[in-house]
Amino acid sequence: MKSGARIDPPIVIRSIRSDDGERLSASHARLSPESRYRRFLAAKPELSVADVRYLIDVDGVDHIALVATRRSAEGEQIVGVARCVRVPDRSHTAEFAIVVADDLQHHGVGTALLARLAELAVAQGITRFRATMLSENVAIQRLLTTFAAA
Repeated sequence: MKSGARIDPPIVIRSIRSDDGERLSASHARLSPESRYRRFLAAKPELSVADVRYLIDVDGVDHIALVATRRSAEGEQIVGVARCVRVPDRSHTAEFAIVVADDLQHHGVGTALLARLAELAVAQGITRFRATMLSENVAIQRLLTTFAAA
């Protein structure tokens, strides 16, 4: 997280699990329409059963996914997701995507997720990320510029 930024309750970053489907759907539903659009490059008011299955069914080698979670009165909530999927014809390259809950954007959660995702990807032989993003998505452009400079 950003230096000096304190988020209560604290955020925990972990690998996505097969039992995260409901938490992932709930997390998606809490996102603003703009955040959903920026993540999926289309209007996506809800995740289908097939979407959820794809998003939680990772192998940790060619498809790696992490979640940022925090505890609430309702239990553990997913507040961020970062993933990468290896490009079939380019074994050292993966397409990556990231989304962070609206109330936690600009607090370092995305940076922490991306840093951990990069560590895991390198351990699997992935040395390059690529992404498709909206040209007006200044937040992700800043994140990538900051991350690349580090």
